[in-house]
Amino acid sequence: MPNPRELIVKLLRNLGGRKEVEQYLKQFSSVEHKRFAVIKVGGGLLADDLESLASSLNFLHQVGLHPVVVHGVGPQLQAAFEAAGIDPTDWAQRTSPRALEQVRRVFRAENLRLVDMLEEMGARGRPVVGGVFAAELDDDDRGKEQRARIVRVDTDAIDSSLKAGSMPVLASIGETAGGQILDLGPDLAAHALAVRLQPYKIVLLRAKGGLRDEYGDLLSAVNLAEDYEPLLAEPWMTASTRHKLELIHDLLGKLPRASSVSITSPDLLAMELFTHKGSGTLVRRGERIILHESLHSVDLPRLAGLLAAAFGRPPVADYFTRKPFRRIYLADSYRAAAILTDEGPIPYLDKFAVTGEAQGEGIGGSLWLRMTRETPKLFWRARVDNPINPWYFQRADGSYTGGAWTVFWTGITDFPTIQECVERALAAPPTLEAAHTIGDAAS
Repeated sequence: MPNPRELIVKLLRNLGGRKEVEQYLKQFSSVEHKRFAVIKVGGGLLADDLESLASSLNFLHQVGLHPVVVHGVGPQLQAAFEAAGIDPTDWAQRTSPRALEQVRRVFRAENLRLVDMLEEMGARGRPVVGGVFAAELDDDDRGKEQRARIVRVDTDAIDSSLKAGSMPVLASIGETAGGQILDLGPDLAAHALAVRLQPYKIVLLRAKGGLRDEYGDLLSAVNLAEDYEPLLAEPWMTASTRHKLELIHDLLGKLPRASSVSITSPDLLAMELFTHKGSGTLVRRGERIILHESLHSVDLPRLAGLLAAAFGRPPVADYFTRKPFRRIYLADSYRAAAILTDEGPIPYLDKFAVTGEAQGEGIGGSLWLRMTRETPKLFWRARVDNPINPWYFQRADGSYTGGAWTVFWTGITDFPTIQECVERALAAPPTLEAAHTIGDAAS
């Protein structure tokens, strides 16, 4: 079996820094095995991306992490019904003994395909087809369309598998008290399983990866406390994406605050789990961003501590008395802040700070969206070698590099105003003190 440390080094070559990977590995390893992660896999991935899926799951197993995997068989079952001449929209046909035999056969076959692939790669997987989800049908829907409701989740098979060092691979199949089997679908099964296990991570794997906005750009993080209602109100939000967010919102409300949902593709699973940047969409319950119109409502020692933690040095002694503060946006936890000052007719972003502890949680993204939604015109500067500059370039409407600084702006379209903002931003000498006064947004 490969040495876990060798696997980490291999991962580092492809993903990023050792510090990030080991930080996440330490976090995940500190969680009880069955509470590490529930990973939902659609039937389409089993059909089209089995090797990539198994490879990512094998990596987790080899570094000592054992997720609970639950899968569906949608496309495969549809094909089986068609081949057998069964109309899945007809209640009587779909619940006939002939149809239920197809359900059993397809679930068993697809479950074993994944387990066998894991075993070939050196991971230990245990097939679990049945015995986990006790379900019943809602009476109101009899004769119309099947509506299953999970009434109990039994974890004996999961506990036994994890105790033996194996990865449990569950079929999303339920059984009624009368012995009828039900195709629950992986979303319903994963939701019920997560509520029962209270995991640290819930991972929704899909071929398309994370959620996308109207331009096709990745929604890298969603802070539900701040972003949920605005996102649902967006006209570009599709019905399926809106429904997915509503389900995630409901699920995270039933889990510990530290729990999160990641939506990504199988081949990028490791990047999503082990780097701050991630690869898909990270959804958290999150926290509120509070707008302070003056310093009077701000805990200044906590804000100074945040700035010191983010920039590696404290602000100058009179920072809070010499600056013409306009607005201060602060996360509830004081782990992220945006400080806007009056340096002319356009607000200046004097500080944009996110502590290392909060990086990767999406707080910075939520802070930025809130700030630019309420203050669409602003400008700021950062040193040319600032590692956050690629992030700024993505969000700015324009930029200008002069000497040691790059000046960014958003919402400003007329050249005279842009020129004035650039001149103001470049006017302060590039000293340590200047970086904390007229300042760089994230030096």
